[in-house]
Amino acid sequence: MDFGVVLQTDPPARDVVSGMRAAEDNGFRYGWTFDSCVLWQEPFVIYSQVLAATSSLVVGPMVTNPSTRDWSVTASLFATLNDMFGNRTVCGIGRGDSARRVIGQKPASLATLGRAMTVIRELAEGREVEHHGTPVRIPWVRDGRLEVWMAAYGPRALKLVGEQADGFILQTADPDIARWTIGSVREAAEAAGRDPASITMCVAAPAYVGDDLPHQRDQLRWFGGMVGNHVADLVARYGDSGVVPRALTDYIRDREGYDYAHHGKAGNRSTDFVPDSIVDRFCLVGPASAHVERLAELREIGVDNFALYLMHDQKDKTLAAYGNEVIGAV
Repeated sequence: MDFGVVLQTDPPARDVVSGMRAAEDNGFRYGWTFDSCVLWQEPFVIYSQVLAATSSLVVGPMVTNPSTRDWSVTASLFATLNDMFGNRTVCGIGRGDSARRVIGQKPASLATLGRAMTVIRELAEGREVEHHGTPVRIPWVRDGRLEVWMAAYGPRALKLVGEQADGFILQTADPDIARWTIGSVREAAEAAGRDPASITMCVAAPAYVGDDLPHQRDQLRWFGGMVGNHVADLVARYGDSGVVPRALTDYIRDREGYDYAHHGKAGNRSTDFVPDSIVDRFCLVGPASAHVERLAELREIGVDNFALYLMHDQKDKTLAAYGNEVIGAV
């Protein structure tokens, strides 16, 4: 299992760069950031500094979307970084949540997302593709490579992952949900004539190493609220039909809106509806041994990559604990 760290691009950017350098020093192979340019700073500017400050870290957004930038711009950003630093980027992408909603726009459709993944990958790897009805190729790309990993929860989105994506991003560490979603992706890949083993399965969730469980839960409760935004969309589409597991849908019954001004931050009052049991299932809390145990279970389910959201008040200690006690054990 590979490990990544997920940071927000809060100013000053030098702290993001130093955080990514520390992650590489502690054995992490991937460095991710949010991509919501109103709430945080523009990540692609910062990626250049991160890549320059590290030797092998692979960087990318968790996640970008098809609507913030023209697909040719997104492809050129990745291709430029890869040309400068040797194919060390990965494109995490989804329909768009905070980046779209804070500017009054809806997330993209799955049809748009599917087309965007194709165009971005083809252009970033130097091939010609039709874009806006016009044949387009980035002529200066040489030996470019870009994997596209798609974030998904619902049945139609999981099917698209299996049909097109190089990787699957599941934003929760709940083993039951991981089992269902990974199984759905694999079934879709097989139906599309693809090798399911070729798709990287990535679980992304907050982790906090320590012994004060009540405090850890309060620090990570924001994540249940963030996931709840996506689950609310699923419930609006599928209702309580049983298509989506109750493990995902039951806890949002008391959800009453969401304040994106506190998105991804400890103490977000919009997430008070999230119970302790959901924090324990969706996140990794407790001593290092508990993290090792959960990660071993996820690995058995088929998870290839764990991305650690590092948004709480003991970032450095958790990062060091992973480097000293968790990554090697897993």
